[in-house]
Amino acid sequence: MDFLCNKILVATRLAREAEGLKKADSVLALTCGIGVQAVAKVVDKVVHPAANTVSLGGLHGLWPAEELCQACGECVLDYTGGICPIAFCAKHLLNGPCGGSQDGKCEVDKDTDCAWQLICDRLKSLGKLDSLARIIEAKNWQQSASLEQRKIKFTKAML
Repeated sequence: MDFLCNKILVATRLAREAEGLKKADSVLALTCGIGVQAVAKVVDKVVHPAANTVSLGGLHGLWPAEELCQACGECVLDYTGGICPIAFCAKHLLNGPCGGSQDGKCEVDKDTDCAWQLICDRLKSLGKLDSLARIIEAKNWQQSASLEQRKIKFTKAML
């Protein structure tokens, strides 16, 4: 299915597969991180990324939505309930909240929901809180598309 970043399209098309989805333990999505997040929002299953997004360039579907992908190259969306801690946590924490959040809000921006509160709530609803026991190693940022963007910005700043 094309344009997995479009939740309405995804929900419509996956409705046709409702019986099969009910029997499935999880879903495998061959898409960038935005598509994985969009699919996770419309199914009550763990959604596994089949690819590690390292680029969002080229021809792709754009849909105005809250899903974001930092193209880090080491996707953890299947462990975090389809909510990206790199894109949504102000501190990009991989193994839980910082300790400064209060009442489900981010300590950096009190108007923003704490990404880790959202992750915990989602995993609890999926019966997968045990996935938080897995320690996620520090990212290898050299694979990330954002590394190249930082190099370009740095080079321009030096000119």
